[in-house]
Amino acid sequence: MTGISTHVLDAALGRPAEGVPVRLTAPDGAVREGVTDADGRIADLLTAPPGPGVHRLTFDTAAYFAATGQTGFHPEVTVAFEVADGRQHVHVPLLLSPYSYTTYRGS
Repeated sequence: MTGISTHVLDAALGRPAEGVPVRLTAPDGAVREGVTDADGRIADLLTAPPGPGVHRLTFDTAAYFAATGQTGFHPEVTVAFEVADGRQHVHVPLLLSPYSYTTYRGS
């Protein structure tokens, strides 16, 4: 399997973050968009092999916080990551709370 996926967990509420708008920007400027499902996932943000270079995932956390009645410090979170080998699947999880976030390379 190749492509790019993401998963957002709301650490403050202790559950998946459903309904987070996410934008993927590829090195060539191409944009793909999606919204996290009930499990906080977007499995098919990019289903083709990602090209090499720096990609950016931008999470619209302001929209999510407003929808869940929370007030957040970060209105958006942008995670830049570099793809060297486009033959591998890239999974980028985001652990979110109103005043902090953490990300890492998932599997």
